[in-house]
Amino acid sequence: MLDQSVILWIISAILTVTGLSGLLLPVVPGAPLLFLGLLFGAWAEGFAYIGIGTLLILATLAAMTYVVELAASLLGVRKYGGSNRAIIGAAIGGFAGLFMGIPGILAGPFVGAVIGELSLQRSLDEACRAGFGTVVGMALGIAGKLAIGIAMIGLFLLKRFV
Repeated sequence: MLDQSVILWIISAILTVTGLSGLLLPVVPGAPLLFLGLLFGAWAEGFAYIGIGTLLILATLAAMTYVVELAASLLGVRKYGGSNRAIIGAAIGGFAGLFMGIPGILAGPFVGAVIGELSLQRSLDEACRAGFGTVVGMALGIAGKLAIGIAMIGLFLLKRFV
């Protein structure tokens, strides 16, 4: 029979790896899973090394991933001349893309932003530029979320082993 701490560490590892992958894949709630993985890791050792203060910082960092993702998307669309309709179209396209697998997840926001711009009688060139801005924003958001996720793991390891 496995010791309770071993089971908790196994759950921690599974949740942490799934959470990290979820920071890259929009359909997996990466930040909450990553936080839960680290929480289970702290629990595995009876919260001897990771206390409430560290857990609050980790929870705040997890919440920040959503702010970073939204800000990066908005900046990407705005930087490339997109309107509010492009932002709304990208959000609708991103949601619709979830049902079409990885290609839909990647293309949905672009197509949505383009349609949003075309609905304002913008040229195809302007609409495609806004769509490209959406993709740039998504890439920056993913990079930001991944950086925060790695910082979360780094803080956990620092508190645990230093």
